[in-house]
Amino acid sequence: MKPMRKKILVTGADGFIGSHLTEKLVRIGYEVRPFVYYNSFNSWGWLDTVPREIKDNLDVFSGDVRDPYGVKEAMKGCSHVLNLAALIAIPYSYHSPDTYVDTNIKGTLNVVQAARELGIQKVVHTSTSEVYGTAQYVPIDESHPLQGQSPYSATKIAADQLALSFYRSFETPVSIIRPFNTYGPRQSARAVIPTIIGQLANGQKSIQLGAISPTRDFNYVKDTVDGFISVLDHDQSLGEVINIGSNYEVSIGETAQMIANIMNVDLEIVTDEQRLRPEKSEVERLWADNQKAKKLLGWEPLYGGKEGFKRGLTETIAWFSNPQNVSSYKTDVYNI
Repeated sequence: MKPMRKKILVTGADGFIGSHLTEKLVRIGYEVRPFVYYNSFNSWGWLDTVPREIKDNLDVFSGDVRDPYGVKEAMKGCSHVLNLAALIAIPYSYHSPDTYVDTNIKGTLNVVQAARELGIQKVVHTSTSEVYGTAQYVPIDESHPLQGQSPYSATKIAADQLALSFYRSFETPVSIIRPFNTYGPRQSARAVIPTIIGQLANGQKSIQLGAISPTRDFNYVKDTVDGFISVLDHDQSLGEVINIGSNYEVSIGETAQMIANIMNVDLEIVTDEQRLRPEKSEVERLWADNQKAKKLLGWEPLYGGKEGFKRGLTETIAWFSNPQNVSSYKTDVYNI
């Protein structure tokens, strides 16, 4: 589908998924204004690493999603908003929950309120599979009950409902995209797949992990990005919550062994107590039903199933094996 000429504001564009999404939007012909977190270094996060031909086509706005005036200013002149700005680290949410309320809930309010006032054509708000908590049935469809098993997931449930309330109360054109566990190049070292790769790449035969029995539905970042663009482009997504997942369930332990096999190294897993979530907070099982995305959007994962997961892991390992890519990572410590 050839995109209409739109100017897209991408909040959280300096992060893992946001940077990949920003890059893809530019490549397929959109005008993009990346909203990056203001800092005194004038760092654009991962956007600092994208090719020059991408950077030259970016209208970067530095600000803070918690500031309603800055959010509204950033949105002026844009037709669509992709809202990815959020605090996402679950362990950090245990000891600093107030920051999650400010960023995830109030930040979302700032986005949808500005969109309402400015007449934005569409807001795609980013949810997370963590809002489902441990699966009560599988695969998990969009009607599954919501369970806040961490302060992070509780704030994302609130943010989702707030965004949908603007659609129902004021007809603000909002869609909710709910990606399952996205992985790939540029992911934070706090996430489990980079944690495994980083320790093995450093020559550690015995790697430290938290619980290895929980299962996840890992979604390669290219598939997640394509999901965002599909939600953006399809009017059928308005007022809807849409899962973006691979429909493949795998345990953390199996994932670690698959990575070790691809890297051709031996593996021993040691439980690190500080990496364990509180018992009732651990999400034991996630497995996405992606039929709604297929039906409404025509989206389906290119990296689905076991073989697709292996391909995604291979590409991810190749990226993390390049010393230049991981020069700023701290793979020898526990990252929360």
